[in-house]
Amino acid sequence: MPTYARSDITFERGEGAYLYADDGRRYLDFSSGIAVTALGHSHPHLVAALKAQAEKLWHVANLYQIPEQERLAERLVANSFADTAFFNNAGAEALECGIKLVRKYQHETGHPERHRMICCEGAFNGGQEKHLAGFGPPMDGFDHVPFGNLNEMRAAVTAETAGILIEPIQGESGIRPADADYMRGLRVAADEFGLLLFFDEVQCGMGRTGKLFAHEWSGVTPDVLATAKALGGGFPVAACMATENAAQGMGVGSHGSTFGGNPLAMAVANAVLDVMLADGFLDNVVAMGGALARGLETIVATHPGIAE
Repeated sequence: MPTYARSDITFERGEGAYLYADDGRRYLDFSSGIAVTALGHSHPHLVAALKAQAEKLWHVANLYQIPEQERLAERLVANSFADTAFFNNAGAEALECGIKLVRKYQHETGHPERHRMICCEGAFNGGQEKHLAGFGPPMDGFDHVPFGNLNEMRAAVTAETAGILIEPIQGESGIRPADADYMRGLRVAADEFGLLLFFDEVQCGMGRTGKLFAHEWSGVTPDVLATAKALGGGFPVAACMATENAAQGMGVGSHGSTFGGNPLAMAVANAVLDVMLADGFLDNVVAMGGALARGLETIVATHPGIAE
């Protein structure tokens, strides 16, 4: 289907930060597969992990034990706010899992009427008209308020509100970080009204800000979090993470996935964590981010009116 405005370039291979086209030209890859190849192309540790697992077992249903899945969950939990994780194939699935989890929590704690989510305008998760136009009426159960406006967020809470869903850094409508005061205000509001705080870190998570998850900079912890993209370094994998309290309604049969958490995806994701959790890795992300920001500021200062 013609759903992508594709550039007239075909890439044959990648190495580190570079992509090589079929005409031999080398390109510096700034898009990283849309925030996916966080460790670069053909990272040797990821390649080795995938090859080793491919020679043993590609797929097995979640009806059986998957040791690498348990290991990945344990590592994510040990390095985050969460107590538990469910593995998916992509960010949309992780968000679906989280939304179900929020609604099930409210049902299990005696508030079945609470099913609505408050989201923000400009968000990747349904906050833009261009993503909704022509597809019929918007899905009911989601209310949108301006990003960064705590008063509007609080005013939108009703007796049917189940949770608050935001990106700590909006990525679809520009790079728009939520400030720490706003994040703290969301946590206070969620606790005050009995809501679950759900962070969409599909794009901004997995080391992109110099911490494993972007919300860590604010000191605020969510109840639920969705992450994907860089978690697999290019292999399709995502996770819905939550506290034990928030996930209390997710018992046997409440959710499932055919491919989510399969041995291939888990081997690669564990290899990604090997690198990201190594001493000095996230510190280097901060240092490189600072160097890039200073360089861009110099360009803006040198070429006023051209670079903004």
